[in-house]
Amino acid sequence: MDLQIYSNTNHDAAGKLAVSEAIFDRKYNEPLIHQAVQKSLAGWRQGSVKTKSRADVRGGGKKPWRQKGTGRARAGSIRGPIWRGGGHTFAKSPRDFSQKMNKKAMKVAFASILSELLRQNRLRVIDAFTVSEAKTKALVQKLAALGFTDNVLIVVSDFDYDLMLAARNLPNVGVMEMHDVDPVDLVGFEHIVMTVESVKFFEERLASC
Repeated sequence: MDLQIYSNTNHDAAGKLAVSEAIFDRKYNEPLIHQAVQKSLAGWRQGSVKTKSRADVRGGGKKPWRQKGTGRARAGSIRGPIWRGGGHTFAKSPRDFSQKMNKKAMKVAFASILSELLRQNRLRVIDAFTVSEAKTKALVQKLAALGFTDNVLIVVSDFDYDLMLAARNLPNVGVMEMHDVDPVDLVGFEHIVMTVESVKFFEERLASC
């Protein structure tokens, strides 16, 4: 199948790009996409929360007073949860939230997302994406010429400092290198703009799915 390529300068049609139907015309697989998105979201969680239990708090080895005869409640340690400076009852500990997903399943999910974006006319291929200057106004004008107002993810092959500066003040416009894109990024934006190099990268990366 062929994808329409648009020009970076005048935003008109600039040719066709032949791509694999196995990747860009795959059947929509919602359960697999959901699993891929959940895996990515879980992998972002730090899981670094930590509070001390009574076993982690220093001190409390000596019984504060004798068991009977004082008129007070019995106590075996001053580091219990009800004491000031004591440990937490259900102390939180670091954990790994990452989920396992087979590589081939992840590739199929990627291909299913890209195919659905094409079917919904939400994926635009451009020969190159650059801005004349590192100004937000320049990027807004370029996106408007392409027919986009906001909620756009721009996927480029290499890091572009001027493009990053132009996009950082736009809350609903993202710029990412093709190596860093994950399923959450693709489904989280209304429109995706990819360079030709990025499309070829995904086609090569997902060739064995």
